[in-house]
Amino acid sequence: MRTIAVLILNSAVLLDLGTLRAQDLATRTMPPDFSGVYARVNRTPVRQGQAATPPVAGQQQGQVQQLAPPRRSNADGTGGRAPDAPPLTPEYMSKWQAVSKSRMSGSYEHDYTAHCLPPGMPGMMSMPYGMEVVQSKDKIIFFSEMNDALRRVYLDGRKPSQKVLEDPTFAGYSTGHWEGDTLVIDTVAILHTKSFIEGSGEGFSPHSDAMTVRERIRFIEPTLLEDRITVTDPKALTKPWETVKTYRKLLPGSGRDEVRESACPEGLSEVQGIGKIKSLDDVK
Repeated sequence: MRTIAVLILNSAVLLDLGTLRAQDLATRTMPPDFSGVYARVNRTPVRQGQAATPPVAGQQQGQVQQLAPPRRSNADGTGGRAPDAPPLTPEYMSKWQAVSKSRMSGSYEHDYTAHCLPPGMPGMMSMPYGMEVVQSKDKIIFFSEMNDALRRVYLDGRKPSQKVLEDPTFAGYSTGHWEGDTLVIDTVAILHTKSFIEGSGEGFSPHSDAMTVRERIRFIEPTLLEDRITVTDPKALTKPWETVKTYRKLLPGSGRDEVRESACPEGLSEVQGIGKIKSLDDVK
């Protein structure tokens, strides 16, 4: 009887160990949960392989910077193009120069976010006013406080249909999958007539209808999210352009862990007297 009892006890222990191992394996193979509210850590584009923007005096590395909202949605090009700006082909450089000339004259005809339009992709991921991420098994939603911009990333294996590809939108159509702890996202069908590659206040490089965006998003610290972005456009770019965005997760109870509504009704531009909007297709 004692032998039988020992065997039963050993079997129970082995079952418990097996259950713990299975639970541990399941935990280790589950993707991280990105859900939460985030603030941008750096707003300057960072090339792949470079460090994020260094902290200002008295600020620890990775700490959220208190950034002043941009006065206009993009720079006007007075100082020329930044050395790490997207490398444009001659045709699209001409477009950039025409837009720059217009903006330096004081016109808002190509300042699309000032006309209450969404910032588009990948510019939306600059998130100058913060973002909220809502994650489920089959979908991740990114919500930007700026102009209430929204994008959905489908994780259920679906592919964009021909109808989707023929109907581009500001956010484009995003599908993703997990590679370990990294979310890999591909975005296509991005509207090119009224949006730019860079984010608000960072530039206004035009792109074509052939532009695609790949992102690799992961936690590099427990509350620090990194988005490595690669933009490919065979018509507008001489080579793929890369940039890195980082975001600090705002903890509950901090008083800042909420994304507020940022209503920008169409027609506000007329009230502000900034004139009519103009499509990039009209720029030569």
